Amino acid sequence: MEFHPLIEKSSTQEIKAFQEEKLQQLLAYLEGNSPFYQRLFTENNINIAEIRTLEDLQKIPTTTKNDLQQNNHDFFCITPDKIVDYSTTSGTLGDPVTFGLSDRDLERLAYNEAISFACAGIQKGDVVQMITTIDKRFMAGLAYFLGLRKMGASVVRMGPGIPELQWDSIFRYKPKYLITVPSFLLKMIDYAEKHGLDYKNSSVYGAVCIGESIKNQDFTDNILSQKIKEKWDIKLFSTYASTEMSTAFTECEYQIGGHQHPELIITEILDDEGNLVKEGESGELTITTLGVEAIPLLRFKTGDIVKAHYEPCQCGRNTMRLGPVIGRKQQMIKYKGTTLYPPAMNDILNDFNNILCYQIVIQANEIGLDEIIIKLSTDQENENFVNEVRDHFRAKLRVSPKIEIIDFDILSKTVFNPNSRKPITFIDLR
Repeated sequence: MEFHPLIEKSSTQEIKAFQEEKLQQLLAYLEGNSPFYQRLFTENNINIAEIRTLEDLQKIPTTTKNDLQQNNHDFFCITPDKIVDYSTTSGTLGDPVTFGLSDRDLERLAYNEAISFACAGIQKGDVVQMITTIDKRFMAGLAYFLGLRKMGASVVRMGPGIPELQWDSIFRYKPKYLITVPSFLLKMIDYAEKHGLDYKNSSVYGAVCIGESIKNQDFTDNILSQKIKEKWDIKLFSTYASTEMSTAFTECEYQIGGHQHPELIITEILDDEGNLVKEGESGELTITTLGVEAIPLLRFKTGDIVKAHYEPCQCGRNTMRLGPVIGRKQQMIKYKGTTLYPPAMNDILNDFNNILCYQIVIQANEIGLDEIIIKLSTDQENENFVNEVRDHFRAKLRVSPKIEIIDFDILSKTVFNPNSRKPITFIDLR
């Protein structure tokens, strides 16, 4: 039962009181150890003794990814000799942001993934195939491995790509769960069908899906999820996390949003002015990490636009749940009076079986307005198909983007870049 924390099934009042106690500890730790937050408290005349409740957090300025990039070293609360692992995440200004993890941070990371996987139904003794990288300073892959090890599961570390090897491993080791980018499951299905593999009777029960959304805002399956399940009757579980959070929000068996872990993270959903949104409204996820030793973050704006759900879940947890990411704040597109985010366009393009791969490119035109270019490869190259795609955009999003047909061998090298952890389906040139 240690991977089903009692605090998650406590009352909302008990969860709030618990988090406020953890917040006191965090503020004292930051004031004593973080050069960046010491400076922020001093410059804004913040007396941490006056920050008693979660509502009091509003008295403290938010932290952004730019702050992390410009003051990376000043966020470290421990000396270099206590860093056990270095990870990086992309920076808004180009260069990556470095995250160090202490031994305690790695233990926290393992605990986070263990309770997250347990939330999705993975148990001790289950075999889990990781179709994700564990190298290249990628925190998530390491977190998955540590979490599965902690909960007593068996891990098959396959890494991304190469459907033939993935199937060889599935039939050899009989994993119950996969951890993968969901669009790769379509490639695995395609390979299996072309090579006569009996994939529908394999050992795989479910997949924990990373990096791409598989749900609509009402928690119904989106196009990508539908296409997978039409071919392969397996459970798909959403999980959402980031290097900065060192925490995951993973769905339980009822699949109505990723559950928050109150002992690991405090969440706020903020509007453009930095105010808390009303319940049921979307806003920018802003997080405060709990129990992080090397680089704890206070009111960090993730850049992800989400909607929170607060009603109790049938699984017995009373924790807040996050819905699918609506989009990245910095990737918001204003196109002829319509506000768009890339995930909405992904859904439309995933609706076409004839599209082999695609990339959405946003750039500013000569008068400074956003312009959308859809680059795609297809096995049905004719004008009628292009018009069909354009009409689908008009019907669903009320926009008509420019569409370019690109040879698969050329476009696939850009989309499936070996240096990228997931397909590059969106490029912002603004």
